[in-house]
Amino acid sequence: MKVTAPELQLFDELKPGLTSFCYRMLGSIDDADDAVQETFIRVWQSWSSFRQESSFKTWVYRIASNICLDKLRQSKRRIRPVDFSGPAESIVEPRETLPDSSWIWPAPEFSNNPEDIFIRKDTLHICFITLLQLLPPRQRAVMILKDVFEWPSKQIAETLGMSSAAVNSALQRARDTLEREQLRSDEFNRSEEAPDQELLSRYVEAFEQFDINALVALFHEEGRMSMPPFPMWVRGKDDLFKFFTLTRWHCEGSRFVPVTANGGFPALAQYMWSREENGLVPWGIHLLEVKDNKVYHVQNFINRKLFARFGLPDRLDR
Repeated sequence: MKVTAPELQLFDELKPGLTSFCYRMLGSIDDADDAVQETFIRVWQSWSSFRQESSFKTWVYRIASNICLDKLRQSKRRIRPVDFSGPAESIVEPRETLPDSSWIWPAPEFSNNPEDIFIRKDTLHICFITLLQLLPPRQRAVMILKDVFEWPSKQIAETLGMSSAAVNSALQRARDTLEREQLRSDEFNRSEEAPDQELLSRYVEAFEQFDINALVALFHEEGRMSMPPFPMWVRGKDDLFKFFTLTRWHCEGSRFVPVTANGGFPALAQYMWSREENGLVPWGIHLLEVKDNKVYHVQNFINRKLFARFGLPDRLDR
C-alpha cells in the first residue's frame, strides 16, 4: 500500500508523544526510537484495516503499546548502578560492564512544541523513569496514559484492550506501589532540584582543569558517582578522591558541552582526548543531582551512541 502525505503528517504529529510514551515504558531512548519505527511500519502495513471504530490516535497508541508490552515480556527490568549493588568497597579502575539493556538511559527533548515539552516533565526525570520500571508493564502503561497524558479511562481501556474497571484497578495498584517507593526514596524527593548555573560552571571548570581537590570539594559528604554500563559506583569524598586520582590519565583533557536531558534537566556532554582519533571524542552524559547546594550524585551515562541522539558532534577539535 502507498502511504500518502496526509497519512504521514498524521503519524508525524503523534511521533513526539509516542516517543515520550515509549521512553517512559522502556527506559531507553534507543528502544523507544525502535518501538516508534516499528509502530510506523505496522500502521503502514495495517492502514487498510483501520475502520475508524476508535480515533486514529487511539489506534496508533494501541499498536505502540502492544509493541512495548511485547518488548518488556522479553527483557529484564532496567535499573541504575546504585540499584544494582552497594558502593565499591575498594577503589579500582572499573572493568566489568553489563549490557546496555541492563540500564536506564537519559533522553533528549522529544519535541520543540511547548505543549509537548511541558506535559508532566517531572515524570521524565531519571529517578521517576527508574520508579516506573518497578511496575508490571500493563500497570505502567495505564499509569503513563492516565497520570502523564491525562487520558480518560475509556480511551485507555480501548487502547490496552481492557475494561474501564480493570484500568481503574490497575491504576490504583500502580499509584500505591509508586507512593510506597517514593516515601522510601530520599533521592526521589529531591529529583526536581536541578543544579544551578554556578555549581555547573564550577564543576565544568574543576573537571576540565582536572583539579581533583576542587572537584571533590563540590560534592556532598555522601556524594556519589555512577557510570553505566559499569555496575561499579563510588560513594563518599575519600573514595571519590581516590577514584579521580586513579582515572586522571583517562579524564584529563576532557571538555564539556552543555545539553538538556529528561524534560529540560541541565546536563553536560563529556568529550575525552583520544590519541587514536587525534581529537576529543564522545564519552559520557553527566547528570548532576543536588543536596544542600552540593553535588549529591553524578550519573555519568557512558554511551557514545547517545551523542548523536542528542544532536551532538562526533568529535571536537582540541
